[in-house]
Amino acid sequence: EIYAEKTVQKGRALAGLRAGRYRMPFGLYQRSDHAYGGFLRAPLIRYGDYFALSSTALEAGVSGLGGFGPVQAEVSIGRPSDEGLADRRPGTDRTARVQLYAGELIVGASYLLTQPSQPARFARGRTEFAGLDARWMHRGIQVRGELLTGRPFDGVYTHGWYVDGLVHVRAMGPVTAAIRTERLRYFAGVRSIASRRTTAGARIRMPGGV
Repeated sequence: EIYAEKTVQKGRALAGLRAGRYRMPFGLYQRSDHAYGGFLRAPLIRYGDYFALSSTALEAGVSGLGGFGPVQAEVSIGRPSDEGLADRRPGTDRTARVQLYAGELIVGASYLLTQPSQPARFARGRTEFAGLDARWMHRGIQVRGELLTGRPFDGVYTHGWYVDGLVHVRAMGPVTAAIRTERLRYFAGVRSIASRRTTAGARIRMPGGV
């Protein structure tokens, strides 16, 4: 990521502009949200090989942010500038996200229209996804999840979700408990894929700066 941005806040109103290379604003898209939160892997819905999103998808473009009080909206227009193996084909991308917060709860909805990363000889049309996400935090407990549905290209579609939780209260000392369950299905006739994974564990902070 490399970008310039400017954000202005006046009273309850918020406005911002970002230009450069950045992550598309779809779902819980910030790197700190999904790259590592006590789990070793990103959610299944962010694996390009599963015909869904990709955690290595980046945009080269312009993104605008606006909000008033508990409501915020972000719109991005750009072109693919991906890393890794799931490179999308050239073209214009459009992404939009709206979120609402109420106390300890944040709820969001997203829409994405972009290019397929699969070869053009069989992947025709556009990649189109819609998503819902939510995050709740209270006294050392965080629960969050995302739901994604759409099509990576014409004639097939993908549906996936995950829910995860982190627990770190004072009585646990250096231990943070983590759990996630997730499902993803790619519907393409005899080439369909059904993937699932459940992860449970703990992150332990070592003493003495180790």
